Amino acid sequence: MNKKIRIGCASGFWGDTDIAAPQIIEKGNVDYLVCDYLSEVTMSILSRAKLKSSEYGYAKDFINHVGPLLKTIKQNKIKVISNAGGVNLDACKKALSNKAKKENINLKIITVEGDDLSGIQKDLQKMSIKEIDSGKPLPENLLSINAYLGAPGIKRALDQGADIVITGRCVDSALALGPLMYEFNWKENEYDLLASGSLAGHIIECGAQSTGGNFTDWEIIDNFEDIGFPIVEVEENGEFIVTKPEGTGGIVNFGTIAEQLLYEIGDPGAYILPDVICDFTNVNINNLGNDVVHVSGAKGYPATTSYKVSATYHDGFKSIATLVVGGQKAVKKAYSIGNSILKRTDIIFKKNNIIDYKKVNLSVIGSDDIEDVKNTNGSNEVVMRLAVAHEKKEALNIFSREIAQAATGMAPGVINYLGGRPSIAPLIKLYSFLIDKKHIRCVINLDQNKEEVLIHSTGQNDNYPISKSATLGLGSSSFNCELPLIKLAYARSGDKGNHVNIGVIARKSSYLPFIKDSLSINRIVSHLKNISKESISCWELPKINGLNFLLKNCLDGGGMSSLFLDPQGKAYAQNLLDIKISVPDSIYNEVI
Repeated sequence: MNKKIRIGCASGFWGDTDIAAPQIIEKGNVDYLVCDYLSEVTMSILSRAKLKSSEYGYAKDFINHVGPLLKTIKQNKIKVISNAGGVNLDACKKALSNKAKKENINLKIITVEGDDLSGIQKDLQKMSIKEIDSGKPLPENLLSINAYLGAPGIKRALDQGADIVITGRCVDSALALGPLMYEFNWKENEYDLLASGSLAGHIIECGAQSTGGNFTDWEIIDNFEDIGFPIVEVEENGEFIVTKPEGTGGIVNFGTIAEQLLYEIGDPGAYILPDVICDFTNVNINNLGNDVVHVSGAKGYPATTSYKVSATYHDGFKSIATLVVGGQKAVKKAYSIGNSILKRTDIIFKKNNIIDYKKVNLSVIGSDDIEDVKNTNGSNEVVMRLAVAHEKKEALNIFSREIAQAATGMAPGVINYLGGRPSIAPLIKLYSFLIDKKHIRCVINLDQNKEEVLIHSTGQNDNYPISKSATLGLGSSSFNCELPLIKLAYARSGDKGNHVNIGVIARKSSYLPFIKDSLSINRIVSHLKNISKESISCWELPKINGLNFLLKNCLDGGGMSSLFLDPQGKAYAQNLLDIKISVPDSIYNEVI
């Protein structure tokens, strides 16, 4: 009988639901529970928290989620893997150990260290480091500096008998790949297997996004309140099924898995991870029914000689004001109020010799402002959102004070100040760069007994096929019939720093040629905000009838530095689904 390993994911981000871990542990029949909590934004928050107290700096959700389940985890011989350590692995381990001791549960907890490079910041300044996209030099006084480690440290911790493995920053998919390397004894040069395991981890790393959450066809799901969290059942050859605990809500089908496959990746033929370069262009996704989907076909190539590092730094301050505006011409009034506030504060700044804002963003929620074409009529009830950034906190104190007078001294109909006067927060920017793996020491730590983990390296860089760009049409088809893209395709978007990807998957192979013809670069640029023709790349995934678009530098810095209403690009796909696709009569009649 073929060995199969079941891995369930109970968290896709810091702040995910409390229901997931008990569901997976009690209903999932899993061998491993993985919990993913970290993002670039989360790392900067945790770094600031650790500065306040040596007891902070990790994802406390992990203790709340897993702590009450330790007895069941031990009884069922389930192992737990999580990146909850953040920037304070020792504190996270201590907190969980204390929970176990109180219940007299003996658990071997091992941490994986080496991602935190803050201790060598001075050395990094001497390396002529350049940002990946902009080429800018490394800023001084960084808040956090963390390399994306891979799976070998997790695998080695399991080799040493770990019941629970706690990491800092690592690639999300490594939380699943590490256990698979351990269970199946996959070698670090078996690249197809590593790519398959990484794909399994990628499918589940965002929790319920692979089981019906954030799904194009969300209306077919009527029980989000009890949505099931994903489980992969992996075979030794790397093929796997995706499912969820029986009796839970949500859905697992071709669409949910295809959307997640393309979520937050660029070139699907060269998805670069620390342990392997993955080629997902020929992945097969087969719907077996009853919330079971089979996935196969990932290919792998030797990893690069570098780790990606994400750093964050303080770049001034930001503040966001929101006012509810009602009545006739609410949209016009909201814009008038926002612009008047900017002009007034500009007058005050000049009188006090204060420099201008670093950047501003005025949008009106309810006017379709998130798309490129505003609805100037809009609703009779909208929200004015005015976001500003400045070098000095004092300037934003002026901004915050001047918001209130809008109710009595500007256009009529200000109903409410959402959240009161706007608060002021640090503006945190992301800085990503590459560093040679020789500068990073991956170490596992069991009760201060440390062991360095040797990282396999081929000494080769960029040794992988260059993916061919998809051939798109000109958007000038002469068919008489048009359908919105949502009738013909699934779509999902997500961010990577300042970039957005949009995965589009045709519902049938016969639809794909017409989608490709209508989704010209020019039409996409005219339909979506803040993008240019030069910023768009597109690749095709023929086995799933998919297209993956990458839109570069369109999020105002992304994450915590962006002033945009949609700083992580979550609505880009939803907006693109409105675009009209020219189709022949036969397809129009089939769909309608």
